[in-house]
Order: sequence, then C-alpha cells, then structure tokens
Amino acid sequence: MDKIHEILKNVWGHDEFRPLQEDIIRHVLSGKDALGLMPTGGGKSITFQVPALAKDGICIVVTPLIALMKDQVENLRNRGILAEAIYTGLSKRDIDRILDNCVLGDYKFLYVSPERLGTDTFIRKYNQMNVSMIAVDESHCISQWGYDFRPSYLCISDLRVLKPNVPILALTATATPDVVIDIQEKLQFRESKKVFRKSFARENLAYVVKYTDDKLSMLKKILDNVPGSSVVYVRNRKRTKEISDFLMEAGISSDYYHAGLSDEQKNMKQSAWKQNICRVIVATNAFGMGIDKPDVRTVVHMDLPDSLEAYFQEAGRAGRDGKKAYATLLYSNADKEKLRKRGADNYPDKEFIAGIYTSLCYFFQIAVGEGMGLTYVFRIGEFCQRYSTSILQTDSAIKLLQQAGYLEYNEDPESASKIVFSVNRDELYHIETTPQEDEVMRAIMRKYTGIFSDFVYIKEEAIASATGLSRDEIYKTLVVLRQKGVLNYIPFKKEPKITFTRNRVDDRYFSIPKNVYEVRKEQYHKKSSEVLRYATNRSFCRSQMLLNYFGETTSRPCGQCDTCIEKRKNGGIQQFAQIRAQIIEQIKECGVLKASDITSQQPSDTVEQQKTVLQWLLDEGTISIDLNGNYTLVDNM
Repeated sequence: MDKIHEILKNVWGHDEFRPLQEDIIRHVLSGKDALGLMPTGGGKSITFQVPALAKDGICIVVTPLIALMKDQVENLRNRGILAEAIYTGLSKRDIDRILDNCVLGDYKFLYVSPERLGTDTFIRKYNQMNVSMIAVDESHCISQWGYDFRPSYLCISDLRVLKPNVPILALTATATPDVVIDIQEKLQFRESKKVFRKSFARENLAYVVKYTDDKLSMLKKILDNVPGSSVVYVRNRKRTKEISDFLMEAGISSDYYHAGLSDEQKNMKQSAWKQNICRVIVATNAFGMGIDKPDVRTVVHMDLPDSLEAYFQEAGRAGRDGKKAYATLLYSNADKEKLRKRGADNYPDKEFIAGIYTSLCYFFQIAVGEGMGLTYVFRIGEFCQRYSTSILQTDSAIKLLQQAGYLEYNEDPESASKIVFSVNRDELYHIETTPQEDEVMRAIMRKYTGIFSDFVYIKEEAIASATGLSRDEIYKTLVVLRQKGVLNYIPFKKEPKITFTRNRVDDRYFSIPKNVYEVRKEQYHKKSSEVLRYATNRSFCRSQMLLNYFGETTSRPCGQCDTCIEKRKNGGIQQFAQIRAQIIEQIKECGVLKASDITSQQPSDTVEQQKTVLQWLLDEGTISIDLNGNYTLVDNM
C-alpha cells in the first residue's frame, strides 16, 4: 500500500491525499466496488488514477465529457503515462488503432464515451484486454432518478457481465439518496459495495438569491462589487451574446459561449477566460463540464435551473481554490411561470410524441416493419419547418423516443476532416504551388498513407505541429489546394444524426412506457418544485437546504448565505438553531410527539417560529408526521 503514496508523490508531486481519497483507493485496490460522492473540485480523478497505476492492466474510464477526456489524457501523457480516448468523431481506423494498442500495449488508461460501449468492436476488444478496474464518472447519469439520465450509461452493466471480477468505482458530485441506491443497482455492485461520502458543504462558498425584475442591472452590480473571474449561466444561446454585449458596453470584459459555436471558437473563448484575458463568460450549461479553473469568484444564474442537482454542480464551479466565492441566483416574479412552461416543453403530450415519431418515419421515408439500424443526418430546423412544430418540444419528444428505445439521437457528432489527392504523385511536380503549400503537402504525404487512392481522415492540428504553422493556416492552405484541383478536402463538421434502433411500428402499436413518461414527468415536477422552494425561501439557510436535499440532514446554518446574514441582522439565527436542536432532542427522548406537546414546552413568544421550524424539519426530511398529527424522526437521524 506504500506504493500509492510513492505514485502520488512521483507522478503528481503531492505528499498527502485529500480527505476520503486514500480510503477509496485502498477499497478499490482490495478488489471491491465503491461509490464515491465527492463535490465538484474534490479530486475525483486521483481516486481511480492512482490505483490504476498501482495495478497491472488497463483502467477503463467512462465519461460523457469529451473536454475532460482530452484534458486528462493530455495530462497523463505529459507525465509519461500511456493513455488513449475514444469519443464520437474518431474514424474507424483511429478507433481500431486505439483499441489494438490497449490490447497489445502497456496502456494504463482508456477513456471512452458511454455511446461507444455497446458497439461490437469495443465489446470484442474489451474481452481481450487485461482490465484492472472500471471508473464511471458522472455516474448519476445511469439513474432514471438522476437529473441527467443517459440511456447509453446502462451499457456499463454489460461490462460487468463480461468481466465480473473487475472492480467498479462510480463517482459523482451530485446524488440524492434515491440516486445512490439506483447507481449501485444499475452497476450491479457486489456484496462488498461501499459508499464513500464527502460532505457537500462548501465553507468558502456563499449561496445567495437576489429578488429583482431588472436582472441585468443586478448582474452588473454583483460584478462591480465582487472582482475576479465569473461565469454567468443563461437558458438560451441568443441571450448569451446579448448579455455579454451588455457587459462589454458597461466596461466589463466579457464573452459568450454555447454549443452552437465551432470547436475553434469554443477553444479560443475558453482559453481567454481560463487565462483571465476575458473576465466573464456568459454561457449555457454546455460550458463548464470538465473545466478546472480554481479562481472563479462568482457564478451567477440568470434563470432558474431544472433541478437543484444541476444548480449545485454549476454553482460549485466557484471558489475551487478555497477562497471566498459567491453562487448567486437571480429571481423575478415571472420565473415561476417560465419554469412551468419549461415543464410543458420538456414533457409534451403523448399524442404529440406519437406524431413526431410518425413524422420522422415519413421524413426519412421509412415503411412499417423497416428501418432498424438505419442512420440519417437530422436537421431539426428543417424538420420543424416542414411539420410546423416547436423546436423545443420536438427536441424533447425525440429524447423521450430515445429513452423509450425507438431511436438514438446524437445531437453533436463530429465528422473528422478528410482528404484525397486529385492528381497522382508525378503530376504534383507540374503544378504551380507556393513554398507553404509544398511544405503542407510534404507533411501530409509523410504522415498519411493511401491518400492518392482514397479519402483519408486527417487532423489539421497534427499537420500544423509538423509544419510549425497554425491550424487556421493549414485550413486555408488546404482550401487553396482544393481550388487548384490538387486535392479534395472535406473539413471537419458537426451533423446531428438519428439512428433507428428498431423497425418502424404501426401507429396502433406505438406506446411510451410509464417509467419513461409519467414517472419521469412526475420526477421532473418534483425537482422543479424544489428549485422554486429554494428560490422563494427567505427564512432558512440556503446551504442547509442544498445539503438536506442530498441527504446531509445534520448540517448547521452556514452563517454566510443571504438568509443567514438577514437572520444575524435580526438576531434570529442562533434562536432558530436552538429551537431546531431542542425539538429534535425532545422527539428523540419521547419517540413520538404531537405539535401541541412541542410548542407547549416553549415560551409563548416563540410559538410562531417553533411552527416554522417544525415545517422546515418536515420539508428537509428530518421528521415526519402521520395522520394523527404525531411527529417522529426519520430513520436516518
């Protein structure tokens, strides 16, 4: 076991593990399954990277975050550790090469997106690998009760069937008690399973809700009062630019970010923000996953999130350096109706979903009894225009069809660039080209084979590295060579695709299972109600509300959120904590108490607050009440 400390010191330069890391590592090294609940920025990657280096074989890391994949693979390689990643957009040749390396070579890590796990190629190669462990990042995605359920995560259990003795380490920063149970069941944890919990409390992070109908002015005020790097989250792409422009006009360095930007634009904006060239990034929730920037001082939400899980994870990107930071939610009177409408958009009527399925089949000309395995490029704008449907509701309907097993919807697949020479090698000498064009062609011919006979996938970054030119210069040079008729160049592009996973069913037999629609719709409304309760709360500690939601029912008031500060001003925070402790102690002593018994034992001038505390204890799940008005402590107290 001393080896893990040597690895930590020699590879990462750290003398000690953070709290909980070593406990998880030792448990996994003993061959047992584990679930690690660690807040954002808590050092989750160390918990699987260290034991993987201490064991023989390769660690399979399942994650949906391509940015995180690329960053971690690059960091491992920079430390001299062999690591590879497979994600959407790689050519078949690249995937085959990577998998062969993992079977035959000394590779220690293979990062893979969950969508790749169910392919025949991966399964075949996985069977041939010496697998030391499986790490499942963002493991809440496997649970239908989680806020970001992804059906492709269910394929992970197939890996357990193929290699039942390989330990699984599941990791997540956000999981309610129900999700914790579901993760372990879905991943088929063995009897040796264990849950390692690190408190989600962030002592340096103050949670604040600002009530205002003028959110832009409030945003400017927040940024003026709290210097330093910031993330501002909004719900739609158009607003990212509008708010960024507003901040720029107000003299605050800002840029915008959303999923519709090109990779080059995203990388440029993200890099400027990470280097503090740009102070504020205004973004949709597409921004932030897998990005480690420790000095974010403020995270501001302009709109209500869909769930407290999503809010907690996004807000948690502030203050990872341990210094004081703020997570602020802006709330207006109109937000409640907006949240209700969002629910209708996310779960349109079943008749609408059935209509979308039929329209998709007509759109792609698929007959009843046909279509299984067929893949089509899907442009949702064109589809919605033809059938006069809402883009938001159509997108939601397609995702529900995916969860029901009718199709797979890949919204952001990447098609790598490819080229083929239009002339033979001898003809190249008779074509007038510039020195830069000659240099680029020589680099291509040295790096790739078969380019005179068929299309070959290329990476502009690799050619840029070989020539000393920028990626943009490589792109422009290849475009000119295409115009001269020297080669055919098809640049990288993104095209959403739909794959039908079963033959088209007759309209009479179409159905959406209850657990896909009714159950999840009810769960969505429960989660949005919790968000609304958090936003409209003016009495209770916000940190406690969040921690209670994730099952930490014994936390104390943080003393730094807006409600705690208000209580301190009014001298109420200590009184609230005292009454809460007294009520819990009384119920512990007596087992069952009526409300009249509790309040009668307190001074009359605090009766109203006692009732408020009782309601708070009910809401947070610390106590329960039966039909006879008897209060009892729940089992986890």
